[in-house]
Amino acid sequence: MKANETETLQKLQQLTAMYFTTLKPTNEPNSYTIQFKVVNYLELGCLITDLLKLCILALDNDMHNFSKKDNSAAINVSLVLETVLHLFPMDEMEFLGFVGEVVE
Repeated sequence: MKANETETLQKLQQLTAMYFTTLKPTNEPNSYTIQFKVVNYLELGCLITDLLKLCILALDNDMHNFSKKDNSAAINVSLVLETVLHLFPMDEMEFLGFVGEVVE
């Protein structure tokens, strides 16, 4: 390998170690975990039920399945979007920007 290629490879390895932080490898091959924070079990439960309700609505395309009078049927869209935002791999996006600079 040429010296320039070796330097580039080392730089990419350093960037990978610094920025590929969202997915954590597990003991199983080709398997990863991801973590996000919740305040307590109630918030986790609300998040899971809201995600399920959102999926049901998307599949049925029928808002009338959930009673407007039943507060437990309301979907906390803000919580769902906040969770999706936490799941978005910003470190990896930053890494890809640096990779673009390295390979140019």
